[in-house]
Amino acid sequence: MHDELFKQPAVIARYRAGPYTESRERFLRQAHDDGYALSTLQRVAWLLLVAAQATHRNGGHISCELLKATLVEQMEHRLGRPPSAHTVRMLLHFGEAWLHNMNALSPVEAPPARFDAELRSFAQDMRTERGLAAATIANREHLTKKFFDSLSPHIRSVGKITLDQVEAFLHGEAKRGWNRRSLRQLGSSLRCFFRFAAGEGWCSPALAQGIDLPRIYDLEDVPKAPTTDEVDQLLASTVAGTDAAAVRDHAILLLLIHYGLRRGEVERLTLDDLDWKGETIHIQRRKSREAQTYPLSAPVGAAILRYLREVRPRLACRGLFLTLMPPFRLLSGDGISMMVHRRLAEQGVKLDRFGAHCLRHACAGQLLDAGFTMKQIADHLGHRNMNSTRIYTKIDLRGLRQVAEIDLGALL
Repeated sequence: MHDELFKQPAVIARYRAGPYTESRERFLRQAHDDGYALSTLQRVAWLLLVAAQATHRNGGHISCELLKATLVEQMEHRLGRPPSAHTVRMLLHFGEAWLHNMNALSPVEAPPARFDAELRSFAQDMRTERGLAAATIANREHLTKKFFDSLSPHIRSVGKITLDQVEAFLHGEAKRGWNRRSLRQLGSSLRCFFRFAAGEGWCSPALAQGIDLPRIYDLEDVPKAPTTDEVDQLLASTVAGTDAAAVRDHAILLLLIHYGLRRGEVERLTLDDLDWKGETIHIQRRKSREAQTYPLSAPVGAAILRYLREVRPRLACRGLFLTLMPPFRLLSGDGISMMVHRRLAEQGVKLDRFGAHCLRHACAGQLLDAGFTMKQIADHLGHRNMNSTRIYTKIDLRGLRQVAEIDLGALL
């Protein structure tokens, strides 16, 4: 790999004479296959040589702190000035990744965080006994840890926590602007933890029972979604685009609008989910954890095919939608929502929240306007419970107009 990065025989010989040559070559080859630019690979090759020499001098292992100090010293000597923080972070990222693959990175013994063992047990119970989704487990862990971090340092056991402290924490978050739904989710996570803690004998059951949750009324919110004209304008802004971002984003937008997919469901699509011969697409539903098969509509199929032919890099990764810049990786759900947010904002669309999920609401609204039944809409959106679909009855303007036109004179 070094002979592809450098031209001078003396430079190539110097890199190959350093310690751990084969390992460094393999790492550079993988970075090359991931799509990194030649200039970046040259800098990484230099960094790996510095890291290899320092590791060899240190007996085969090195700490992150020593690696950083060595790197900064070498760069100051090479450049004649201190390196930028960004450059140091970037090179350290590669150096630590290589050392990790080599099992040469000395572990950092961090002291266990307060209530860390209790949180691990809580997460294990949610995972194995309750079978909750990974996202739910991570969210409840995060919210519970947020409460723990708010406690006074002298509280070292769950049994010392009082209901007054929980209520003060919830009240404080409410004053910071958390709405009732967010506060309910926060309080529910704490209630779940303290129920588990009571079962383990760490605290009294009365602690969980005493947590009051804000009341949430059924169907109290009206789903916010772009209008049909705004959706058409959104698609028009990408359909004629020739740049890579427009081609990829157009295919994603069609999936969100035509099928009402959640962002995570788009994120998890793979090349194997597309059955071109049968003209179907397979969706792994995020909440029900079941597969659902749809007919592959002509506009969606054409947009995906164009993306595959013109934009998507030829990689071993089977994920459908990838980032546009190296290192190529799966486009995340957050990335999908940010794309939708940016494109709607550019159009001047006014919504309280306009990430990817608002296009799911737009899909449901269009199906409702077209006269589909609630059962058909629920099946299309992958709802397991019809109550999840009932919320869209509040935006059935055509139905409400029909009710308004009924002559009630005989009843007056």
